[in-house]
Amino acid sequence: MEQNDNLPPVSKEALWYFNNYILLKDYYNRTISRIAARCIRKGNIAIEEYPFYGYILDVLEEISEVGDYILEHKELYPYVETRMKGGLAAFKKNLEEYKKELESNSSPDMIKEDASEVQKMKEALKVVTKNEDPTVGAGMNMDQLMDKLLKQTAKTSKTPKTE
Repeated sequence: MEQNDNLPPVSKEALWYFNNYILLKDYYNRTISRIAARCIRKGNIAIEEYPFYGYILDVLEEISEVGDYILEHKELYPYVETRMKGGLAAFKKNLEEYKKELESNSSPDMIKEDASEVQKMKEALKVVTKNEDPTVGAGMNMDQLMDKLLKQTAKTSKTPKTE
Protein backbone atom coordinates (compact mmCIF):
# COMPACT_ATOMS: atom_id res chain seq x y z
CA MET A 1 0.00 0.00 0.00
CA GLU A 2 1.55 3.28 -1.05
CA GLN A 3 1.12 6.63 0.57
CA ASN A 4 -1.59 8.79 -0.95
CA ASP A 5 -1.33 12.54 -1.60
CA ASN A 6 -4.51 13.06 0.46
CA LEU A 7 -3.01 11.38 3.52
CA PRO A 8 -0.17 12.75 5.66
CA PRO A 9 3.25 11.19 5.03
CA VAL A 10 4.36 8.53 7.52
CA SER A 11 7.55 6.52 7.90
CA LYS A 12 8.00 3.32 5.94
CA GLU A 13 8.09 1.43 9.24
CA ALA A 14 4.74 2.86 10.36
CA LEU A 15 3.19 2.14 6.98
CA TRP A 16 4.54 -1.40 7.13
CA TYR A 17 2.82 -1.94 10.50
CA PHE A 18 -0.44 -0.59 9.12
CA ASN A 19 -0.30 -2.88 6.08
CA ASN A 20 0.77 -5.83 8.22
CA TYR A 21 -2.24 -5.36 10.52
CA ILE A 22 -4.61 -5.53 7.55
CA LEU A 23 -2.87 -8.64 6.21
CA LEU A 24 -2.84 -10.32 9.63
CA LYS A 25 -6.57 -9.76 10.13
CA ASP A 26 -7.32 -11.41 6.79
CA TYR A 27 -4.85 -14.20 7.49
CA TYR A 28 -6.41 -14.84 10.91
CA ASN A 29 -9.90 -15.13 9.39
CA ARG A 30 -8.67 -17.53 6.71
CA THR A 31 -6.73 -19.57 9.28
CA ILE A 32 -9.78 -19.92 11.53
CA SER A 33 -11.86 -21.07 8.55
CA ARG A 34 -9.24 -23.58 7.47
CA ILE A 35 -8.75 -25.00 10.97
CA ALA A 36 -12.50 -25.24 11.51
CA ALA A 37 -12.79 -27.28 8.30
CA ARG A 38 -9.85 -29.44 9.39
CA CYS A 39 -11.53 -30.07 12.77
CA ILE A 40 -14.65 -31.27 10.98
CA ARG A 41 -12.57 -33.68 8.89
CA LYS A 42 -10.87 -34.94 12.07
CA GLY A 43 -14.20 -36.14 13.48
CA ASN A 44 -15.81 -32.84 14.35
CA ILE A 45 -13.37 -32.08 17.18
CA ALA A 46 -13.52 -28.77 19.02
CA ILE A 47 -11.14 -26.18 17.61
CA GLU A 48 -9.40 -26.04 21.01
CA GLU A 49 -8.62 -29.77 20.65
CA TYR A 50 -6.87 -29.25 17.32
CA PRO A 51 -3.21 -30.18 17.83
CA PHE A 52 -1.95 -26.88 16.42
CA TYR A 53 -4.47 -24.64 18.16
CA GLY A 54 -1.65 -22.67 19.77
CA TYR A 55 -0.81 -21.24 16.36
CA ILE A 56 -4.09 -19.34 16.37
CA LEU A 57 -3.05 -17.76 19.65
CA ASP A 58 0.29 -16.78 18.13
CA VAL A 59 -1.48 -14.99 15.28
CA LEU A 60 -3.80 -13.26 17.76
CA GLU A 61 -0.80 -12.13 19.79
CA GLU A 62 0.87 -10.67 16.71
CA ILE A 63 -2.33 -8.88 15.68
CA SER A 64 -2.53 -7.39 19.17
CA GLU A 65 1.09 -6.23 19.12
CA VAL A 66 0.76 -4.66 15.68
CA GLY A 67 -2.57 -3.07 16.65
CA ASP A 68 -0.96 -1.56 19.75
CA TYR A 69 1.75 -0.07 17.54
CA ILE A 70 -0.92 1.57 15.39
CA LEU A 71 -2.68 2.95 18.47
CA GLU A 72 0.59 4.45 19.73
CA HIS A 73 1.31 6.15 16.38
CA LYS A 74 -1.39 8.74 15.89
CA GLU A 75 0.05 9.66 12.49
CA LEU A 76 -1.54 6.41 11.25
CA TYR A 77 -5.05 7.40 12.33
CA PRO A 78 -5.91 9.06 8.99
CA TYR A 79 -4.95 5.79 7.26
CA VAL A 80 -7.16 3.84 9.66
CA GLU A 81 -10.04 6.24 9.04
CA THR A 82 -9.83 6.07 5.26
CA ARG A 83 -8.71 2.50 4.64
CA MET A 84 -10.47 0.43 7.30
CA LYS A 85 -14.18 -0.12 7.31
CA GLY A 86 -15.66 1.71 10.28
CA GLY A 87 -12.55 3.82 10.82
CA LEU A 88 -10.78 4.25 14.12
CA ALA A 89 -13.78 3.29 16.28
CA ALA A 90 -14.14 -0.08 14.50
CA PHE A 91 -10.37 -0.61 14.61
CA LYS A 92 -10.28 -0.09 18.39
CA LYS A 93 -13.32 -2.33 18.90
CA ASN A 94 -11.85 -5.13 16.75
CA LEU A 95 -8.46 -4.88 18.43
CA GLU A 96 -10.10 -5.15 21.85
CA GLU A 97 -12.00 -8.25 20.68
CA TYR A 98 -8.78 -9.87 19.45
CA LYS A 99 -7.12 -9.16 22.79
CA LYS A 100 -10.07 -10.60 24.74
CA GLU A 101 -10.02 -13.70 22.55
CA LEU A 102 -6.30 -14.12 23.17
CA GLU A 103 -6.65 -13.58 26.92
CA SER A 104 -9.61 -15.92 27.32
CA ASN A 105 -7.85 -18.71 25.44
CA SER A 106 -4.44 -18.34 27.07
CA SER A 107 -5.48 -19.76 30.40
CA PRO A 108 -2.98 -20.93 33.04
CA ASP A 109 -4.15 -24.47 32.29
CA MET A 110 -3.11 -24.08 28.66
CA ILE A 111 0.27 -22.73 29.73
CA LYS A 112 0.74 -25.72 32.05
CA GLU A 113 -0.27 -28.07 29.22
CA ASP A 114 2.29 -26.41 26.94
CA ALA A 115 5.00 -26.87 29.58
CA SER A 116 3.98 -30.50 29.97
CA GLU A 117 4.18 -30.99 26.19
CA VAL A 118 7.67 -29.45 26.10
CA GLN A 119 8.79 -31.85 28.85
CA LYS A 120 7.36 -34.81 26.93
CA MET A 121 9.23 -33.69 23.81
CA LYS A 122 12.50 -33.39 25.72
CA GLU A 123 12.04 -36.88 27.12
CA ALA A 124 11.19 -38.25 23.69
CA LEU A 125 14.26 -36.60 22.18
CA LYS A 126 16.36 -37.80 25.13
CA VAL A 127 18.82 -34.99 25.64
CA VAL A 128 22.31 -36.38 25.13
CA THR A 129 24.67 -36.14 28.12
CA LYS A 130 28.39 -35.42 27.80
CA ASN A 131 29.25 -39.08 28.32
CA GLU A 132 27.04 -40.10 25.39
CA ASP A 133 27.98 -37.20 23.15
CA PRO A 134 29.87 -38.46 20.09
CA THR A 135 31.41 -35.02 19.51
CA VAL A 136 33.22 -34.81 22.85
CA GLY A 137 36.59 -35.02 21.03
CA ALA A 138 35.94 -31.84 19.07
CA GLY A 139 38.74 -29.30 19.33
CA MET A 140 41.58 -31.84 19.61
CA ASN A 141 44.61 -31.52 17.43
CA MET A 142 45.33 -34.25 14.90
CA ASP A 143 47.76 -36.20 17.13
CA GLN A 144 45.35 -36.20 20.10
CA LEU A 145 42.50 -37.33 17.89
CA MET A 146 44.56 -40.15 16.37
CA ASP A 147 45.67 -41.32 19.84
CA LYS A 148 42.06 -41.39 20.99
CA LEU A 149 40.94 -43.33 17.90
CA LEU A 150 43.80 -45.84 18.28
CA LYS A 151 42.89 -46.42 21.95
CA GLN A 152 39.26 -47.00 21.02
CA THR A 153 40.28 -49.38 18.23
CA ALA A 154 42.58 -51.28 20.59
CA LYS A 155 39.77 -51.71 23.13
CA THR A 156 37.36 -53.10 20.53
CA SER A 157 39.96 -55.40 18.91
CA LYS A 158 40.81 -57.03 22.29
CA THR A 159 37.28 -58.40 22.65
CA PRO A 160 37.11 -61.95 21.24
CA LYS A 161 35.18 -62.32 18.04
CA THR A 162 32.38 -64.83 17.86
CA GLU A 163 31.49 -66.42 14.59
